[in-house]
Amino acid sequence: MNPHALPDLDAFWMPFTANRQFKAQPRLLVAAEGMHYTSHDGRQILDGVAGLWCVNAGHGRRPIVEAVQRQIAELDYAPTFNMGHPLPFEFARRLVEHTPGDLNHVFFTNSGSESVDTALKIALAYHRARGEGQRTRFIGRERGYHGVGFGGISVGGIASNRKYFGNLLSGIDHLPHTLLPENRFSRGLPEHGLQLADELERIVALHDASNIAAVIVEPVAGSAGVILPPKGYLQRLRQLCDKHGILLIFDEVITGFGRLGAPFAAQYFDVQPDMITSAKGLTNGCVPMGAVFVREHIHDAFMHGPEGLIELFHGYTYSGHPLACAAGLAALDIYQEEGLFTRAASLASPWEEALHALKSLPHVVDIRNLGLIGAVELAPKPGAAVTRAFEVFQRCYERGVLVRVTGDTLAFSPPLIIESGHIDQLFTTLRDVLQEMA
Repeated sequence: MNPHALPDLDAFWMPFTANRQFKAQPRLLVAAEGMHYTSHDGRQILDGVAGLWCVNAGHGRRPIVEAVQRQIAELDYAPTFNMGHPLPFEFARRLVEHTPGDLNHVFFTNSGSESVDTALKIALAYHRARGEGQRTRFIGRERGYHGVGFGGISVGGIASNRKYFGNLLSGIDHLPHTLLPENRFSRGLPEHGLQLADELERIVALHDASNIAAVIVEPVAGSAGVILPPKGYLQRLRQLCDKHGILLIFDEVITGFGRLGAPFAAQYFDVQPDMITSAKGLTNGCVPMGAVFVREHIHDAFMHGPEGLIELFHGYTYSGHPLACAAGLAALDIYQEEGLFTRAASLASPWEEALHALKSLPHVVDIRNLGLIGAVELAPKPGAAVTRAFEVFQRCYERGVLVRVTGDTLAFSPPLIIESGHIDQLFTTLRDVLQEMA
């Protein structure tokens, strides 16, 4: 679009947005390449959040663009209900080369929200298939985010995402979150809080393990403001789930595809979940797509009975969409060829140093980091929570840097192609803004 030319903004009801505020002072992005967006008024905006935790390989990657162009010219759509086309089979085969352990089967969805609801349904159906249909309870975690489907907000633990929507699913309990004051300004994984995993034993004692289907957690919680697991916490959850026959689901919508310096957080933490939900980086954010990775024994539990009958009555019109698969295969090539699955590991130390150099700035009450994820938590304004962080977000944007604001926390998750100069620009801009606001 032409610089300074704005469309009519009225008809679009924007998601997770203060619509009236935005439309009074819009921030529109009209182009993107590499590490930068171009704004509607012609400015270059450094992308400090990979779009929305999804553009891991950077913007405008020609191999992905060309793959989608070729695919839409050849096959625009094909169903995957009792039919098929080659791409989802090839994409699934390529993906499971990078998943840990025996997560060898892929169920394609269209988003992280759909991936979560799919994983929950698979968990219920799995227990029923093996004669334990009474296992219907799910355990989520306070301050967890698992998308916006009814299943996801039920197991999720962010109050504002839940309070407007009634009773949600029944039979849900929540573990406590792991954001503890004694871990403030930790570098990497915090030392305190391992015992919080043992809260699962309390829930088991309350309901009996025979009634619990699955525990679902984000290895690193993103939308709640980058909440990290204490050392040993995820390993302890795995031990307890094994002890009680409970499935463990890792929601890796943000941590998948290189964010921590490994293909998945499961490999980074050396913990084997029973399912992994994913989306975002799956296609580099280019075409909506999600996936659920499932262990061998879960998949095989369904493969009984007459061969002519459907094994799982679940799916989506766009599961394994040709354009999404083409984008995903091209993105996977880039991740492999450019070493992006592991690049965050080599940048983690300078990233950490740059983040924690902000510790003494006005209003900063905590800093958290892991891999190429970071958070700077600000003290809320008295009587006006979230407004200080939002003002920082606006001022950074005006200076050509895009950050993410979630409550009173600024979150960072840049494309994995980020260079040292970009890190300097990102945090120098934030430093200047915080000093000005003091």
